[in-house]
Amino acid sequence: MPTVTWDHVHLRSPDPEAMAAWLADILGGEIIRGPGRIDVKLGGANVFIAPVAAGDGVHTPPVTPYQGLDHFGLTVKDIDAVAAEIKAKGVEFTKEPTTIRPGVRICFIRGPQGISIELLERDKKYA
Repeated sequence: MPTVTWDHVHLRSPDPEAMAAWLADILGGEIIRGPGRIDVKLGGANVFIAPVAAGDGVHTPPVTPYQGLDHFGLTVKDIDAVAAEIKAKGVEFTKEPTTIRPGVRICFIRGPQGISIELLERDKKYA
């Protein structure tokens, strides 16, 4: 078996600056600028944001749920406090914080361009 590690998540946006600002403001990402590009370091992972322009052949965001990449998940501490903080910033929740099994609480939020993001908190005593 090959050994793999995560390198990046690649997003497409008609407004990469706004996407990067949202990821920084709502989820605490660090904006990293390079020549002709903007990326975000988020939870130790790289998020590359490619610009989308009219007529470039990129499809509109699908309506969830759909086949393929459904969402990405980020671990947080004190999910209820995090949820309250980002809700105060106007973030749309598609699933409010809930316990899905002992020791695991999740919620789903809607990011720019319809991106679905799961926030989860795991209690280590159930691991």
